[in-house]
Amino acid sequence: MLTVRQALDEARLSRLETRLLLAHALGHARPAHAHAWLLAHDTDALTDAVARDFGALVERRLAGEPIAYLIGHREFYGRDYRCTPAALIPRPETELLVDRALAHLPADFSGHILDVGTGTGCIAITLALERPRAHVTALDVSADALALARANAAALGATNVRCLESHWFAALDASERFDLIVSNPPYIVPGDAHLAQGDLRFEPAIALTDAVDGLESYRQLAVGAHRHLAPGGRLIVEHGYDQGESVPTLLRAAAFTDVAMHRDLATLPRVTTARLGFL
Repeated sequence: MLTVRQALDEARLSRLETRLLLAHALGHARPAHAHAWLLAHDTDALTDAVARDFGALVERRLAGEPIAYLIGHREFYGRDYRCTPAALIPRPETELLVDRALAHLPADFSGHILDVGTGTGCIAITLALERPRAHVTALDVSADALALARANAAALGATNVRCLESHWFAALDASERFDLIVSNPPYIVPGDAHLAQGDLRFEPAIALTDAVDGLESYRQLAVGAHRHLAPGGRLIVEHGYDQGESVPTLLRAAAFTDVAMHRDLATLPRVTTARLGFL
């Protein structure tokens, strides 16, 4: 019979991915705990059912399916988020957007935050938990993605998050104003080669590309932010590594002030912050 050690040694994946898939097949929900268990039980034999499940997971990963979809979760900002093909997989680069948002929000912040295109809810929920007195609204055009965001909010105890199905800002009352609007919108140019590579092949296209020119999302966000940001409020967006000039330029042209681009840990352009001037 196949042992834990043999399963780890014989799989045609990286050691990390192999450990994650084997832990999942064994029913371990927490990868950090599972790693220690695998080390302590490396001579244990796998049951036939576990061996079959693990083998199937390995084959699906070799075919390109994302690890986060195979095991059903991904860590973001130190918390575990359920993941399904209904939404974009949370990525470490997006934590920069959260960092920049928190830098503008005092610890006792009790105002209103809007997350446009929430997906798994990782941005909205993180901000809600880091600023528990805030009132956070999460929008998404996908009912399936919104159901996932609601499930994540409930699992993580983010009771101050309101989820609304909405095409951009359409579901909001015309009078609603927010102190902060954040978004990681679809920004990949249609036909970009990256869409046919890696995890992107399995993620929802609606969360990846704007079907126009890669900047249409920011035009929509600029218009909506003018309608729904409180005077002096901020807009913070994630964008592509090649949009470090185009997105700030677009926001300046849309009459935003204090526009600043921020680089991620790989020194790539990743996030732009802007402020709506007082009227």
